[in-house]
Amino acid sequence: MPRYLTLSRAARLVGVRRGALQSKIRNGELAAFEGMVSEDELMRAYPEAQLEDNTVLERLEAIKEAAFARRVREHLLPSAEVLMARLTELGRERAAAQAELERTREILEELRARLRQPGETARLADWLDAQLAAATPPGTPLLAHESLLRIMSAHVQVNPSGHEFFVDGSDSLLEAALRAGLSLDYGCSAGSCGKCKARVVSGQVHRLRHADYAFTAAEKAAGVLLMCCHTAATDLVIEAREAHGAADMPLQTIDARVKAVSPMGEDMRLLHLQTPRSNRLRFLAGQSVRLSLGEAVEATFPVASCPCDERNLHFHLRRRDGDAFVERVFAGLKGVDTVRIEGPRGEFVLDEASTRPLVFVAFDIGFAPVKSLIEHAMALDSAETLQLVWSAAGARGHYLDNLCRSWSDALDNFRYDPLAAAPDSPHAAGEARARAVLERVLQAHPRLEEVDVYLAGPAPCAQAAETQLIAHGLPRAQLRLNTPEH
Repeated sequence: MPRYLTLSRAARLVGVRRGALQSKIRNGELAAFEGMVSEDELMRAYPEAQLEDNTVLERLEAIKEAAFARRVREHLLPSAEVLMARLTELGRERAAAQAELERTREILEELRARLRQPGETARLADWLDAQLAAATPPGTPLLAHESLLRIMSAHVQVNPSGHEFFVDGSDSLLEAALRAGLSLDYGCSAGSCGKCKARVVSGQVHRLRHADYAFTAAEKAAGVLLMCCHTAATDLVIEAREAHGAADMPLQTIDARVKAVSPMGEDMRLLHLQTPRSNRLRFLAGQSVRLSLGEAVEATFPVASCPCDERNLHFHLRRRDGDAFVERVFAGLKGVDTVRIEGPRGEFVLDEASTRPLVFVAFDIGFAPVKSLIEHAMALDSAETLQLVWSAAGARGHYLDNLCRSWSDALDNFRYDPLAAAPDSPHAAGEARARAVLERVLQAHPRLEEVDVYLAGPAPCAQAAETQLIAHGLPRAQLRLNTPEH
């Protein structure tokens, strides 16, 4: 009987992206059953897979760590209790599989003996002998590698969405889910507010820390827990609340401290804010918030970092005349300064239900929300391909060019197309810049009806590009537009 694997588990085993498996399934190169693939089909499609060398995955993880502004951390082993639980579960499964195998062999041996009796078909008995002699032993390299992965990380499925993620090292369920790009409900991340409640449908968990939140008797009986305080001891299926769109994201007011103000060019600054541990901002990639340094000094900016990065929020600020908030930032904010955050707002978010290739188009400072979307798409790891076309004016217009090139170098499915525009009047040349963008998009995707486009930047350029893309066949429903104020 064939063993079936989820796409996430299968992708990890052979060291490819989940989107690559989805592409093979759509093209008929890989058979699937109810969204899963068999080990035999996986080995047929990837006969030369390096099962002991996850180079592709390691490169992806490294680039994701850098993209989310997290320090490159050591991948720790799970705790002794978690390792023991996972080994015990694997041992139980192995014993059951061994018993089933032995029973099958007994039946086959009896069948072979009966076929050898006088009057039976000897030719059929010879065929059975040949099949048993050529049977693949149960200890295949794929099975051994899958067992190792199950010890090092646990697979979690979230109902009712069907989303999946892996829990590595000593991460909590909440930390692992956020890093994988899931928009779960949470608040303090410290076991006090109860917002990250989930119900365990199957599998075992291990408690990481004490929780002050008081469950009702019914919740305890139903197996409800706090994701911030537990990790996966074995593969899990849980029920949890998720945000499915901007309407599901509550408005919040949070006082954050200034972590750093860093130059990204003569007229560009990176504002890095950090929220309190007990009050983190929930938002969707691509959304904006209002920042204020007092009643008279406030402005709206898109968040340039990924929700996967939890407490750390990045904003790209360009100096312009008459902007009091930006001038305060350029004058020098310190770690003792507090910035009030109100939000999130905006519908410029990923359509996570779509499996089409993703095209991101940014004009100038429109790269800020696009960067958030790209990092979120990388965390989800579900898109077949990603393309970024960034049209920027001036010598330092591509102020994070090295980051974009590192994405392109590290990820086989990522394409980066930087376009330089004249620095003197970038907005007035909107039509020309839009035509240049369209040309690059069509080079990679001649059939625009097959892609989703996320377009951000100053209105003259972004709206011109919108018009031209739709005129060349892009369905309006597959385009998201954002014209940020800054």
